[in-house]
Amino acid sequence: MGIASRDSLRAWLRAPGSLSRRLALLGERFEVEVLSQRTAPLRQQERLALGLPRRGCTTIREVILRVDGQPLVWARSALHQQGLSGPWRALRGLGNRPLAHLLYADRRVQRSALQPRRLARHGHTWRQMQRQWLAATGTAAESQMLWSRHSVFSRGGAKLRVMELFTPQMRRYVPVSGYSRPWEYP
Repeated sequence: MGIASRDSLRAWLRAPGSLSRRLALLGERFEVEVLSQRTAPLRQQERLALGLPRRGCTTIREVILRVDGQPLVWARSALHQQGLSGPWRALRGLGNRPLAHLLYADRRVQRSALQPRRLARHGHTWRQMQRQWLAATGTAAESQMLWSRHSVFSRGGAKLRVMELFTPQMRRYVPVSGYSRPWEYP
């Protein structure tokens, strides 16, 4: 895997392009474990990022990203349900493929700036991640698992918010600055 760096978590929070692709370059096997894909009420941060009214539902997809079996990232994507019948309809059949397959294969998709954020240790998102992490891995997520980043992808007027929460182990790895091997589609 990658080379250790003291500032590498900050580098991961700011690394442009596909996180999945960068993680895939760290090891031999990259996996997306889908924890949940469902319809849920909008959360305030998601509603604000998506520019939506107070009411409405959003489609949520929560996953763990693993490299060589080690869970490194918990991610949550959210879009207004109307987006599933529009530009983001392929999300329904994505399964365990990375969301990056939809986001970076289409030149019409635009991404906002990355927004690093420290989660509240006992906030709703952190508690949701804790429950899912324990169920998926058999161990509790570390209490230092607080740093995340989010951005909004737009296509055809529909917005999709992606939030990625990093384990403290990510500090061990430096994000690869370029992609040295082609993305492998299953």
